[in-house]
Amino acid sequence: MSQINAAFIGLGTMGYPMAGHLAEAGLSVTVYNRTASRARQWARDYRGRTADTPAEAAAGAAMVFVCVGNDDDLRQVTLGPDGVLKTLSERALLVDHTTASAAVARELDAACRDRQADFIDAPVSGGQQGAENGQLSIMCGGDDAAYQRAVPVLDHYAKAVNLMGPAGSGQLTKMVNQICVAGLVEALAEGVAFARNAGLDAGKVFETIQHGAAGSWQMTHRHQTMIDDQYEHGFAVDWMRKDLDICLAEAARNGTLLPVTAQVNDFYREIQAMGGGRWDTSALLRRLQKSE
Repeated sequence: MSQINAAFIGLGTMGYPMAGHLAEAGLSVTVYNRTASRARQWARDYRGRTADTPAEAAAGAAMVFVCVGNDDDLRQVTLGPDGVLKTLSERALLVDHTTASAAVARELDAACRDRQADFIDAPVSGGQQGAENGQLSIMCGGDDAAYQRAVPVLDHYAKAVNLMGPAGSGQLTKMVNQICVAGLVEALAEGVAFARNAGLDAGKVFETIQHGAAGSWQMTHRHQTMIDDQYEHGFAVDWMRKDLDICLAEAARNGTLLPVTAQVNDFYREIQAMGGGRWDTSALLRRLQKSE
C-alpha cells in the first residue's frame, strides 16, 4: 500500500475519516477540500499533503477518491476547469463515493474511458460512525477488473463491498438503500410516539423489540437519541432530501411507484421548514411531536 499514490477529494463528515483510513494503511495521500483549512487540518492529523485544486491532487495518482455533496459538486471537481479529469493518468482509477445520480456515474465512466482510465461509482452506507470505524457498506458499479483493483483499498474502511453491475449500478443500489431507510425511520418515529402515548417506558420497549423481527440498524442506533430529543448528529435532513429526490426522479424514469418514499420526503420538507435541515434524519419524531 505504501507504493500507492492516492488523492482524496472532499473531506466532509464521511470523507475526512475515510481518507484518514487510507493514510493509516500506508498509502501516500494528497487531499483537496473546498474549505482549505479543513484540508490543512487533515494533513496535520494524518501527515498527508494538500493540493490547491482537484487537478493538482490527482496529478500522478494511481487512485483518486471523491466524496462530495451532489451531482453539481461532483461534476465541478471532476469535469470542471480544475477537475480531476484534467490530470487523471492513463490506467488510473477514479472511485466516486458521492451519493449521486446514476446518470452522472455513467457520464464519468465515459469520460474516464476517453482518457484510458477506469471508473467505479461506489456510494457508501453506514453514516459517520461507519466511516470513522471503517465499517461502511460499499455498493459498486463498473467493470470487474476495475472493481478488483479497488477492493483491497476499499477494505480499509469497509465491512462489505460488492459489485452490483455496470457503471451506475452502485448509485441505483444506494437508492434502494435510501428508500428502505426512509420508511424505517418514519416507522421508528411513529413507534416511539405511540409507545409514549400508550404510557409505556419507550426505552424499555425498544431495548426489547430490537432483538426481534422489528429490529434494524436504525432502531438499534437511533431509538435512544430520539427518545432523548437529540438530533445534532448523524446524517442531515438536507442530505436525505437530496437523496430521496434522486430516488423519486429515477423511479419516475423506470416506472416504480414509491408512495411511502414520497410521503417521507414531504415530511422532511416540513422539517426543513422548521429549521431542521441539519438535524439527523431521525428528527421525524420531532415533526410528529410538533403535530400532536
